[in-house]
Amino acid sequence: MRTKKKSSLTINLLLAGLAAAYLPAHAAGQSIFHVFPTPNDNANNGLFAVSASSPSDIWAVGDSTIHFDGTKWTAFEAPMITGQNTSFLQGVADISPTQAWAVGNVVDGASPGPVIELWDGNEWSVFTRLTFTAPGDQAELFGITAIEANDIWAIGLAAIEGIGFNLFEHWDGTAWTPTTIEGNNDILLAVSSDATNDVWAVGYSGFVAENSKPLVYHYDGTTWQTVKVPSVGAADEFTAVVALAPNDVWAVGTSIAVEHDPTVTLIEHYDGSQWSVVSSPNVGPNSANQSNRLFGITAVSPTDIWAFGSYFAANGSGHQMTLLEHWNGSAWSIATSPNPTKGGFLDDVLFGGVVTAPGSVWIVGSEDTADPNQPIFSTLVLHTTGG
Repeated sequence: MRTKKKSSLTINLLLAGLAAAYLPAHAAGQSIFHVFPTPNDNANNGLFAVSASSPSDIWAVGDSTIHFDGTKWTAFEAPMITGQNTSFLQGVADISPTQAWAVGNVVDGASPGPVIELWDGNEWSVFTRLTFTAPGDQAELFGITAIEANDIWAIGLAAIEGIGFNLFEHWDGTAWTPTTIEGNNDILLAVSSDATNDVWAVGYSGFVAENSKPLVYHYDGTTWQTVKVPSVGAADEFTAVVALAPNDVWAVGTSIAVEHDPTVTLIEHYDGSQWSVVSSPNVGPNSANQSNRLFGITAVSPTDIWAFGSYFAANGSGHQMTLLEHWNGSAWSIATSPNPTKGGFLDDVLFGGVVTAPGSVWIVGSEDTADPNQPIFSTLVLHTTGG
């Protein structure tokens, strides 16, 4: 089985699920999503994030960097991102056809560390490499959200002079400026905003699969502060967030009731005053092997929201398939989703999503079509216009 190689901090925790595969469809009926043809120019081409400024201007990033012009997806070269398991773009914010930002990490080679790249309408270029104060300082960036062209946040973590920090990088139209808040066992994985004074970042605090607790930060236009959230299991983690309004924010991830149990889906909602757990479905789990995980969430409206990730086979084979869940304003339910991988070792995972028009939803991830001993991840893009 293949495991995505990440950096010396903890980037591999987010993508550990890529070392697996899937089963046939989990529900009867035809999915309203279909697989959209995409290029695969690298050795590995998994996609981790997607953003759009319009239906004809969509960027998806990960091991590769691809663009949708309203008709087709085209691969573009992004500096330092080669699809060789040494570097990854993990977040993207599409401002306009002539401006998009992507954040990620270089984990091997002569100059490991976080990278911020800029699209200028013609090409991607490295805009900056983050540096701090002392030799050995490290940082990683996992997510990005844009309120306006001159108001963008990127989040991650940093180790500065041996101390762990939550990292918040802000773009004001001129420069990226860091804010750091001490948190030795904290990891922020995703960020979303609906206004300049309403930005949410989520992740977890503690050790993954042991005693982790969901972690939420909120920015009110002046400061970042932690917000109390419920924890339901022995190990809970948030991996994605979507902010629709100051009184309507969703976070998704995973929960483990007891150590060595399978992970199950975790969904929580903020109503403007407090966070609460909202019941979410799972496939099984019918064994300790059948974990369910949610890696992403995107919203068409307050009553039309999609959360997605993957679940594993109950028989311990490591086979993995897409998991797609829908909120209709009253309850979450599992929706049928495609699984295009062909071959003996089946592996489809969904990571990022974006809404480009009413009912038009794009979800990106990866599929594995190769031998389990030497797998190669391909781009996976699902699209629906409703139905």
